[in-house]
Amino acid sequence: MQLAPRSDDPMILLEDVHLTLASAAGAVNVLRGVSLRLEAGESVALVGPSGSGKSTLMMVTGGLERPSRGRVAVAGTELGPLDEDALARFRRDTIGIVFQSFHLIPTMTALENVAIPLELAGRADAFAAAAAGLAAVGLAERVGHYPGQLSGGEQQRVALARAFAATPKLLLADEPTGNLDTGTGRHIMDLLFGLSVERGTTLLLITHDRELARRCHRIVAMADGRVLDEDKSAGLAVLGGRSG
Repeated sequence: MQLAPRSDDPMILLEDVHLTLASAAGAVNVLRGVSLRLEAGESVALVGPSGSGKSTLMMVTGGLERPSRGRVAVAGTELGPLDEDALARFRRDTIGIVFQSFHLIPTMTALENVAIPLELAGRADAFAAAAAGLAAVGLAERVGHYPGQLSGGEQQRVALARAFAATPKLLLADEPTGNLDTGTGRHIMDLLFGLSVERGTTLLLITHDRELARRCHRIVAMADGRVLDEDKSAGLAVLGGRSG
């Protein structure tokens, strides 16, 4: 039986997490004993070279990939015992995810894309909440537009609205500005940090941009599937709340 979360549970707790995948060349150790803790309301940037395990760690945290061994708990819920249906429901109710690629459904309008998770959750106000979410990211006038009619920055704003639609406790963001120009990317991150602060959402951000990483409370460096070090001074300039 799953224990009820306690108020003092961390938002993310990873303990000695390993992930080994099979390949034509033999077993590949993608994660090698990663331990990490994020408190509720905290923002943490994951940095490191390509192939260091950052995205895999985020997938494991979101229940999209199961570790070979180790403990993964999010918002006080142990993910290991959950079957795929239970994991999907947990993600829907607890976690928002933003990727580098926008992952919008091209045959649905911006409003419909944002309303999807709310409809799946049985929300009677799904479309009203989706409209409010799009207004919060400055797209009130674009609700009826399809992804192909929107710029890259606008598409990522739709993705942000969708990720925040159900007021998640945790937001996972994997290089959310990677496909955008510098100015547009900065605007997207201002929105992301601003919404996180406004709604009390814990943020785990993957980025190659050190300046962006330093907007978080902490920076965690990874290499070769391991956590190397943490920079706990990153958020000193934004003590009391993330900038943006």
